[in-house]
Amino acid sequence: MVPIDSELLKGERDRLRDALRETEVQVRKVEADLKALRQREIQTKREIEALSTLIEIKDHREVKTEGSTGA
Repeated sequence: MVPIDSELLKGERDRLRDALRETEVQVRKVEADLKALRQREIQTKREIEALSTLIEIKDHREVKTEGSTGA
């Protein structure tokens, strides 16, 4: 049986812990970026909806005006 150097194992464990911490930091950054993108998406959808509503109101008024002048 080959003896296992406990210091080597501890060093590898510490290296993996450091890598894990770095990965967790990256994950938090990506999650924050994703949240910001989702907020931007929601805002853009609201703006589209508002503009669509304004277009509908304007079109409705134009149809109403055309109907009353044509009679």
